[in-house]
Amino acid sequence: MISLAHAQTAAPGAPGMDMFVFLILMLVVMYFMMIRPQMKRAKEQKNMIEALQKGDEVVAAGGVLGKITKVGDAYLSVEIAPETEIQVQKSAVQLVLPKGTIKSI
Repeated sequence: MISLAHAQTAAPGAPGMDMFVFLILMLVVMYFMMIRPQMKRAKEQKNMIEALQKGDEVVAAGGVLGKITKVGDAYLSVEIAPETEIQVQKSAVQLVLPKGTIKSI
């Protein structure tokens, strides 16, 4: 009877393998739920910044609304009021608005 009880025990390597499979599964889920969407948003932001051109209406960091008057390599000139321009880094642009959104400029 005692020999039958020893025959029913699980293999010694099985619990470690379960943890390994669980860890791999968690890494795959984390990639698709967190890392991949963040990389996609970063790519969209980069494409938006590269496509900026004169005349675009934008929202800069801090909520500053304006129309682009000059485009440089790293900076933009943004008209925020009639005859009032500010220099803004390209990376500070958060959103490109549809044409005609800003009517007061």
